Amino acid sequence: MQWRDDQPIYRQLYQRMVALIVAGDIAPGEALPSVRQVAADYQINHLTVAKAYQALVDEQLVEKRRGLGMFVRAGADVRLREREREQFVQQLPELLAQARRLGMDKEALVKAINSLKEES
Repeated sequence: MQWRDDQPIYRQLYQRMVALIVAGDIAPGEALPSVRQVAADYQINHLTVAKAYQALVDEQLVEKRRGLGMFVRAGADVRLREREREQFVQQLPELLAQARRLGMDKEALVKAINSLKEES
């Protein structure tokens, strides 16, 4: 994973874990990779990983189980998908305004979206 300079590493790691939960790669009830494992895999300080995990705990997306690790809470995936959808919808007015400035009409937008859907 490449770290960007525009955001603290713990926030980027937090977002990576959120993406894994949203995608279903880490399902509710499953354990997150251990702090030590993530620190070793990404070659970052274990305190950075712990800070990212604590942010997930603070949002009640994961829970600590003493002696076992961190586990994704039931419904965390649903809550995160709803949050991501809301954020996506909030971005639409700006994206549509940009498309209008670029001279794209509804037909061009639909064609572009359909083209993306076929690629994925």
